[in-house]
Amino acid sequence: MNLVVGATGMVGSEICRRLAAEGKPVRALVRATSDPAKVETLKGYGAEIVEGNVCDPASLEAACQGVHAVIATVSAMPFCYQPGENDVQTVDTEGVINLVDAAQAAGVEHFVYTSFTPDNDFPLRNAKRAVERRLQESRLTYTVLRPSYFMEVWLSPAVGFDYPNAQARIYGSGENPLSLISFPDVAQFAVASLDNPAARNATLELGGPEALSQLQVVEIFEEASGRTFEVEHVPEQALADQQKASTDLMEQSFAGLMQWYARGDAVDMGETLKVFPVQLTSIRDYAQNVLGAS
Repeated sequence: MNLVVGATGMVGSEICRRLAAEGKPVRALVRATSDPAKVETLKGYGAEIVEGNVCDPASLEAACQGVHAVIATVSAMPFCYQPGENDVQTVDTEGVINLVDAAQAAGVEHFVYTSFTPDNDFPLRNAKRAVERRLQESRLTYTVLRPSYFMEVWLSPAVGFDYPNAQARIYGSGENPLSLISFPDVAQFAVASLDNPAARNATLELGGPEALSQLQVVEIFEEASGRTFEVEHVPEQALADQQKASTDLMEQSFAGLMQWYARGDAVDMGETLKVFPVQLTSIRDYAQNVLGAS
C-alpha cells in the first residue's frame, strides 16, 4: 500500500491518479474539512480514503498501518493557511515530522517527500529543510524531491503573470534563468521514485527541460498569443523589505520565494534524466495549452 498525504492538493491528487493508473494500491489521507468534490475525485481513481491530519499523531499511526511507502506533498500554503492552527510551523514543520515519526514507528520502508529548490532564509524553506534532516536521520529509506517553481503557479494570474490580459509582473531584473517545471512531471518523478534504485536515500533537484529568464518566458507567451505584454518590475529590495516587515509566516515565505525567483533557479537535469526517463513539459507546451484554453 502507498499512502499519499496531501492527496487533495495539486501534486498529491496527480500522484494518486498516476499510482492508480499503474495498478499500484493507493491510500489517500484527507482531512475532515477537505473539499468533498476533491475527495470524490480520489475515490474515482480507486483510492482508499482515510481521514486524518498531520497535526493529529494518532490519526497518522492508523493511516500508516500496512503501508509500504509514504508520499508526502502536504503543506499549509497557500490554501489551507490559518495562523496558529494550519500554518508553516504546525503543518509544514511539526506536522510533517509527525508523519515521518509515524511512518518509522509503523515500519514503513520508503518515504518520498516533496521539498523545493529555493534555499534562502524564510519560514517555509526552513520547514522543508528541517523535515529533510529528520528524514535523513531516520531509519527510513527516503527520497527528497526538490522541484523548482511550478509553471502552473508562477506563470498564472495568481502571482501576477496575467497571460489572459497580456500583463506580467517581473520579480527583480527578469534576466536570471529559471528551470520552471510542470507539476504533473513532479508527480511522475514521485511515482517513479518508488521503484527506481537511484531514488534510494537520494535528494533529487528537479527542473524543466530548459532554464529561461522571466523576460524570455514573456517573449514565448507574446509569440504564442500574438500580443505584446505590459511588464511591471518588482525590485528585489522591495521583496526583502516586505519579508522583513511582515510578522506573518506565509507572507514572509512568499516574499522569500519571490526573492529566490528573482535571483534565478537553474537546474541541470542532464544526469537525472539518464536514470529517470521523464518527458519534461516545456514553457512553450504550457503557453500553448493555457492560451488555447483561455
